Amino acid sequence: MRKTGIAAGIVGGAFLLGAWAAAGLRGPVGNRSVPQPLKAVELYRYMGRWYEQYRYEAWFERDMDEVTADYALHEDGSVEVVNRGRRGGTDGSWKQSLGKARVADTASRAKLKVSFFGPFYGDYWILDHGEDYDWSIVGEPSGRYLWVLTRVLHPAGDVLSLLEERVKALGYDWSLVRKTKQ
Repeated sequence: MRKTGIAAGIVGGAFLLGAWAAAGLRGPVGNRSVPQPLKAVELYRYMGRWYEQYRYEAWFERDMDEVTADYALHEDGSVEVVNRGRRGGTDGSWKQSLGKARVADTASRAKLKVSFFGPFYGDYWILDHGEDYDWSIVGEPSGRYLWVLTRVLHPAGDVLSLLEERVKALGYDWSLVRKTKQ
């Protein structure tokens, strides 16, 4: 039973971040000139639950909705990551992925390395965020991945419009964005 759970965790665990190791399964490049993060990050303020509002569709998250990401800061500075989403509509099955992250740029704390597969780490750049940490735009250097996160399940329309404009201003191709059903 334990081996089955581990195997299911590995298969299901590929759905949010950390899939950079699977080079042949990457999606299209939506930003050929990913900018450096715009602001420093107070990591403790970034912790907690985030709701995914928009993303670039990727094989490990294909057709998932109700996606959340939970971050918890440990005393040693590492971050526990729990990503969860539902595939197959409201009656579909939940998939959960457990990972870990570490700060890769101690000056800004806006660049992290995230792993869901043992020694394999991918980039997780907090490109921009609200002053109150009420929203966040996340990408990585290849320009193939993008996530737009908020603290509330259903943000106001003006917040979603602001995020769309911010994503475009950062150079991302909005035609590749998928709205996440929450």
